[in-house]
Amino acid sequence: MSFQAYLDKIEEKTGKTPRVLVEQAKAKGYDAKDVKAGVICDWLKADYDLGRGHAMALVYVIKNGTTISDKHVGSTGTHRDPSNILWLDGKATNPLQ
Repeated sequence: MSFQAYLDKIEEKTGKTPRVLVEQAKAKGYDAKDVKAGVICDWLKADYDLGRGHAMALVYVIKNGTTISDKHVGSTGTHRDPSNILWLDGKATNPLQ
């Protein structure tokens, strides 16, 4: 599953775009350097019933922003992404899909 596919699935599971969840996390102070991933995962599990894999995808975005490595961009594997910039505003509005 690609990184973007994880984010799209999060939207399906929660009914919220990844951007909304990132904004909620920031409002809670979860973007601070000293906040551990487990704290964020626990919040996402309790409030949205997200599993660890999906939660960790959001942890990455909360902590690092929307840019990912070029490693899988343009590759042919199941983990390929169409861009090194992740789309947070909903699957239906993603210009790359």
